[in-house]
Amino acid sequence: MTTRFSLAPASFFFLVLVPIYWMIALSLQKADSLAGSIQLVPADPTFSNFLFILTEPDWYWGYINALTYVSLNVAISVCVAIPAAYAFSRFRFVGHGLLFFSLVMFRMMVPAILLVPFVQIFSALNMIDTYLAVALAHCFFSVPIAIWILEGFISAIPVEVDESAKVDGFSTFRFFRHILLPMIAPGVATAAFFCFMFSWVEFLLSNALTTIDVKPFGGIMTRVGSVMSGHIPLIAAAGVLGVVPGTIIAIALRRHLAQGFSLGRTN
Repeated sequence: MTTRFSLAPASFFFLVLVPIYWMIALSLQKADSLAGSIQLVPADPTFSNFLFILTEPDWYWGYINALTYVSLNVAISVCVAIPAAYAFSRFRFVGHGLLFFSLVMFRMMVPAILLVPFVQIFSALNMIDTYLAVALAHCFFSVPIAIWILEGFISAIPVEVDESAKVDGFSTFRFFRHILLPMIAPGVATAAFFCFMFSWVEFLLSNALTTIDVKPFGGIMTRVGSVMSGHIPLIAAAGVLGVVPGTIIAIALRRHLAQGFSLGRTN
């Protein structure tokens, strides 16, 4: 059996990796080195930009803040989506189809549309510059896609499994914990991954709902970029560190994600 080389995937990966490589190359240079010719490979690489970010409180707290409200968003979204997806999968009620397909409409909304309402609501509740405010705002977009994903996995499980659990005396909580969740683990991982990535890269709401204490690293990058426009390597280093969490999660959940992206189907 001969292996054929396809130019399309190679071109795709090349186009994807070039900006990432360029960002890494910039992060390993000093600001004054950019005054000369463009260097594809840094002649004198340095980790001073990364060291500055990891030792400067204003910088590393931006990453801690982002990880905190992102984790909170993922936890809330998944916990809400699992019972909701189960209800959509197992029960039929008035407006079932319309409500389920309306979830896609919520996910297709641009966050900028809800910027002003969110700011006014959380200001009235005195929740501006809190982790919960950002997490709840992101849940508005994360929960619908999580429900949509998990409903497919739950629907793939025969109803007889539920009935057998009831006959064996399983309570609803015990059934979810010991039977349902292990069976839909790839779906939970996929939903959590999508919730994480949306919340991690979303900038407009997270920047508008925070001021000082909970400001994410994206807001700090914008502030530094406007004040220190000449320090491109520092901003590039911040971007490289911003890619790390998503990469780690994708690697850690790669087996579940591989099955989850195929909606649980196996050859």
